[in-house]
Amino acid sequence: MKRKTTLGSLLSGFSLDKVQINAGFLQADLAFETPDQDAAWELYVEMLTRVVTQPLSPKSGDEKAALDSVYTLFPTTREILRRHGRKAERFSKVAIPILNQVVRPFTAKWHARLKDGASCSKGDRAEFRSELDALAEDLRNYSRMLAEIACVEDLTDLEQAENGRQDAPTN
Repeated sequence: MKRKTTLGSLLSGFSLDKVQINAGFLQADLAFETPDQDAAWELYVEMLTRVVTQPLSPKSGDEKAALDSVYTLFPTTREILRRHGRKAERFSKVAIPILNQVVRPFTAKWHARLKDGASCSKGDRAEFRSELDALAEDLRNYSRMLAEIACVEDLTDLEQAENGRQDAPTN
């Protein structure tokens, strides 16, 4: 089933309007075809099972493991794009800017600070967790958008507690 929209309205509708894209691309009509929907589904499933959309309790988990989980979105997305090829071109117009503009700034900053298994100071740990929470909110919105593209029920908040976030594993 095709759904027609513009890239700009899609990003804005899921509170991802901070992503900067050429105005021509933002206004172009998008109709997500089956390969786009399949690619979106694959990435959606990956995201729902990672720390990027699940809460990380302040009392548990490991910053380096969480960072590695966030980083794996790059090879995972690349593999999905390669596997679906040019047939998922519309999906790539969503996935690539999210990686480059939302995920990359976080991973670039924290890879330098956590490289080689360096432990975090208490202040660094708090800063990392705060920034991870902000990234996770953006990526939950992205997850919701992927569900929309894939034409499936959105399960992003399936396990969220009524009164806040629950504890979840790092990966």
